Amino acid sequence: MSLAPMKRIAQAEQRAADDAVTGGVRDLAEGGRALLGQYSLFRRLSAGERTALLARARVQKYAAHETIFLMDSPGDSMVAVLSGTIRISVPSPDGKEVVLAILGPGELCGEIALLDGKERTADAKAATDCSVVVLERRDVLSFFAQHPDAWVRLIEVLCERLRTADQQMAEFALLPVPMRLAKALLRLATPDGHGLNGHATARVHLTQRELGNVIGATRESVNKYLRAWQRKGCLRIADRLIVITNRAAVESLAQPKD
Repeated sequence: MSLAPMKRIAQAEQRAADDAVTGGVRDLAEGGRALLGQYSLFRRLSAGERTALLARARVQKYAAHETIFLMDSPGDSMVAVLSGTIRISVPSPDGKEVVLAILGPGELCGEIALLDGKERTADAKAATDCSVVVLERRDVLSFFAQHPDAWVRLIEVLCERLRTADQQMAEFALLPVPMRLAKALLRLATPDGHGLNGHATARVHLTQRELGNVIGATRESVNKYLRAWQRKGCLRIADRLIVITNRAAVESLAQPKD
């Protein structure tokens, strides 16, 4: 092949790549202000502040099981989920993976290391194909330098997260296994749509062994309760997946009995 056709092919490929990037930025810009308003970290920012922050963002896509960042890696960016789900986990001393959260659209990860400049505190991997907004640390800090009032709103949100973490620790120490399991299912579920009888459904992308690691129980114990709840119509067990078919029923299971 002569050099001229090869050059035209290279130019066409570059234009396609540029169009993909431009399209991603345009899609983000079109619904950006409303989008950032969904994230807990930014929900108290004014519309003008969200617009200023949005101008610094970029869109990136990950395939299922692809690594987004690893524990102890440099915290140089923060990720906001647009579509799909992200799995946040840490390795245990015995080599097991402890899943901390499954994040869906409207949720963030990487903000702790981004704000203090230290290493990541957990692994983040794509649980499904996902699209995310990436905010670089230098851009976020520059934004706060230009909008110092936003720091107060950020601190309020981080305090809420700390309270939630304290509550989860208390649940782990004090509640029986079935209540811990029901609460974990509700916390880790991502919306899926509407199932039978008008009930909204949600999915938990974890195996039963992984659920056991989350709540400090054996796989056999988790399986026992899941099968009992499946017979009652609360959920459906699938391969590496739990589908909550009746959220109200699972919420009832998470409450103490009189």
